[in-house]
Amino acid sequence: MAMRLSLVTRWTALVATLLAMGIVMALVLNHFLPARPLLVGAICLALVVPIAAITMRAQIQPILSLFRALEGTVTSYKDGDFSFSLHWPQNDELADLVRAHNALGHVLREQRLALVQRELLLDTMVQNTPVAMLLVGDAAIVYANVAARQLLNQGRRLEGHALEEIVAQSSPALEEALARGGDGLFTAGDSEDEEVYHLARRSFMLNGRRHELLLLRQLTQELRRQEVQTWKKVIRVISHELNNSLAPLTSLAHSGAELVRRGQTERLPQILETIEERTRHLETFILGYARFAKLPTPRVEACDWTVFTQRLAAEVSFRLAAPLPAEAVHFDPAQMEQALLNLLKNAHESGSPPDEVELHIKAAMGMLRIEVMDRGQGMNDAVLTNALVPFYSTKRAGTGLGLALAREIAEAHGGRITLGNRDGGGLMVTMILPLVPTL
Repeated sequence: MAMRLSLVTRWTALVATLLAMGIVMALVLNHFLPARPLLVGAICLALVVPIAAITMRAQIQPILSLFRALEGTVTSYKDGDFSFSLHWPQNDELADLVRAHNALGHVLREQRLALVQRELLLDTMVQNTPVAMLLVGDAAIVYANVAARQLLNQGRRLEGHALEEIVAQSSPALEEALARGGDGLFTAGDSEDEEVYHLARRSFMLNGRRHELLLLRQLTQELRRQEVQTWKKVIRVISHELNNSLAPLTSLAHSGAELVRRGQTERLPQILETIEERTRHLETFILGYARFAKLPTPRVEACDWTVFTQRLAAEVSFRLAAPLPAEAVHFDPAQMEQALLNLLKNAHESGSPPDEVELHIKAAMGMLRIEVMDRGQGMNDAVLTNALVPFYSTKRAGTGLGLALAREIAEAHGGRITLGNRDGGGLMVTMILPLVPTL
């Protein structure tokens, strides 16, 4: 490690040396020319000034070269090249500057390498994902992964092409889905080769310009697996219910025939009444499934709240939690009555006191909010998660269609249903609908 000499020390020593040299030279000349002080001074300046200029230039030139090198490396850093480093032979303040500069370059190189590795990893993931990804800016495709190229352009590049042109040539169904706006499902292909896709769209600003990211995910296999599982569950539920009804019916019919054979007909009315009861239960069960499977398109019309709630009150008791909205509402009265009857009956079957079953209706900001509240046992997390799933029920005699049918009716009107436990106990089922459904 060389001894450290600061710039101040070095330049002070240089100036002192030049002064000492000038003084010695003046003394020597004054000895030989004692009576000529002006001549002595002129000779000293003529000798010392060139020597001082040459010496100072020799000292300043490496510093200037270092400054030019620093300027060059900074320019390289701006261009993204961090491979340069500098060397300074002296152990002074400039050496500290060079070490700091080299350390900065090392940090930038490491960060650039890490960024390149992350970009490579991200690009590998994006290119190999089965989800088709399109980045669109100014109506032209900026980026497309392998799945998008295979789906929309037979594996050829998509960058630079107009989105409308590519979509129109490849998939009219996708063109219709894009025209509708927002996220959603669409079906492409013929009936035998039909494929279901989910379209997701996100807009954001990139380099000061608005871009849109399109994600196309094929859902055919997942939907088919889910469809098979649903059918299996439906078959199990129906088989269970049919067996529970047909086995007693078979036994009762055999008992009735045996009593007739023996001439003991006094118990026949009771047996026939039981058969009728089980048959009616089975009919109600099958009609409930048929109603859920064949829900027609809502026939929307203007309905008066007072008349509508009076019809509900004739079927099941409840208490209005607030005054009814003044404006009329537009929905299918028969379907909405069926949905609310299911919700109100569930509230009574929850163990809530009858006078604690409430109906709250309010309209605000173009939306209609219908709340059915009770003070029953509420639901745990598992039941809340599955309560709206068709055929899911925690009741021994339940079909699991009440809440599912209510959700189906709400969604057919362009709305949704949410469930939540209330503070102090009980459940609140909220149906949110547009005041004027867009069907």
